[in-house]
Order: sequence, then C-alpha cells, then structure tokens
Amino acid sequence: MGNGILMVDGAQSRNRLHGESVVEVAVGILVAPNRDLLLTTRPPGKAYAGHWEFPGGKLEAGESVEEALRRELQEEIGITIGGINLWREQVVDYPHALVRLHFCKVHEWTGDLQMREGQSFSWQQLPVQCAPVLAGTLPVLEWLAQERLLNGSTT
Repeated sequence: MGNGILMVDGAQSRNRLHGESVVEVAVGILVAPNRDLLLTTRPPGKAYAGHWEFPGGKLEAGESVEEALRRELQEEIGITIGGINLWREQVVDYPHALVRLHFCKVHEWTGDLQMREGQSFSWQQLPVQCAPVLAGTLPVLEWLAQERLLNGSTT
C-alpha cells in the first residue's frame, strides 16, 4: 500500500500520465442511533455497478466536501443531512480513475430514503453481510471496527 494509496485491480493497471488529476469524492457514513451503517450499491451504468459502498459523489468546482456531500445525498438518496464530521481520507487507484475519498460521519438527517439512481440500500451492522463490497470501502469498514473495539466509540 505504498504512499498510502490503495491499489485496486493491479492486473488491470492503466497507463498513468504524470500530473493526472485526482477525482475528489465526498462520502457519507450514515450512522443510525443503533449504530447501523447505510450502504448503497453503485448504480447501473457506473464502474463497479452493483458493488456496495457508502453513498456520496464527486465534488464540483468550488465546492467544499461538506457542500458536495449535502448535494449528493439529496440528489442520490433524497435526504437532507445535519452536521458532518470530516473523519478520514483515502486515495484509491482504480483502473478507471485515481480517487481521493473524503469520509464523513453523519449522525443526523431528515427525509425518507429514496434510491433515485436505481441503486439498492441496506442498513448493516459490522461486520457487514452484503457483497461484493467496493474495494475503497473495505478499509473504512476495518477502521470503523477497530475504532469501536479500541475505544468503545459509538462511531
């Protein structure tokens, strides 16, 4: 995992151009009062369609991580989030893109879940039972499990 970058599908490596831009992505880890975590599938037509991940999406020009997460969760799953906790970052090298994921914990939201892009959703306890899980999501599940074990955090 050199340089803190998670390499995915290395056998399908692609030619890297020097100075390739990193795609910035805001990711929401929605934590219910009972500590369930919301996972959604990647929509049909997108890379890794059907793989489970935490919801979110790309930052648009000039957006902060928080602004992008608010917009994406409203657009994709129909909820309005309260405060967020910027938690961790991870750079993931997928065959189709180099992505920096900004993981944010979200404990408060309003609205009913609406899967507006044809995706599925599942509330999961750790360890999650849904599969396949997107490679960039796996370290996050491990971090959450370690955090809960080490300090009894409510996430």
